Amino acid sequence: MMTPSTISEEQQPRDAANWAQQVSILKVTGVPSQALNLNVEGRQVVGALQGFGQMWQKIYRLRLKGASVTPAEVIKIWKANFASFWPKWDHFYAPLTGIAPGEVALINMLIPGDLPVGLPLSTGVLILYADEESFTFMTPQGHTFAGWITFSAYEEDGDTIVQAQMLMRAFDIVYEIGFRLGATKSEDAFWQHTLKALGTRLGVDEPVEISKTCLDPKLQWAQFWNVWQNGLIRTVLYKVATPLLWLRRRIQQ
Repeated sequence: MMTPSTISEEQQPRDAANWAQQVSILKVTGVPSQALNLNVEGRQVVGALQGFGQMWQKIYRLRLKGASVTPAEVIKIWKANFASFWPKWDHFYAPLTGIAPGEVALINMLIPGDLPVGLPLSTGVLILYADEESFTFMTPQGHTFAGWITFSAYEEDGDTIVQAQMLMRAFDIVYEIGFRLGATKSEDAFWQHTLKALGTRLGVDEPVEISKTCLDPKLQWAQFWNVWQNGLIRTVLYKVATPLLWLRRRIQQ
């Protein structure tokens, strides 16, 4: 005879353990001392439907030609060393438990992201899904885009392919203007750098292929007020205000 708990377990999809459980707000634990925790704690995650800008699918793809590695081996290396493949001036603070479903990672980077100069952004991601051959991040309110980015590896014509695939809209009107003024090229350069660095780690020097498709050219004006949660603006204001507040406290002592 089947008990209610048994029925519940059988109704669960086989990959249920690979998905983050539903969360209403994000909570950050184990924050490194060097990390700035802004625009993540207490925020909700947002998909592409909650963004303001045009909806895009972007795919960055690298063929690991000649590398004797399986997709699972590549993903294991990518997860364990994810931050090391980013430009050195951008910082990804992985959770203490690593890239695992339901964990929250912090990001401190410079915008546009591909240069060592720019405006500071403190943000993060929810690790929505993770298995042996892929993992997916979902963005919080205030991030540069609303949506998902999936990192995966698979076999094709005898080679292992690694790719980063995004489904996204600019989170608000400020980011949308930025993307149209050139931030899209910087985003391309950022992920090209990341995949090239991963390829170098595996002894591969191949070009990164880029595919971009606009799935919806319309702007979602109903999401105009997303701008109040813009993480870039809030981080810049925090950076400006912090030394002024420190000076004020010193004067008042």
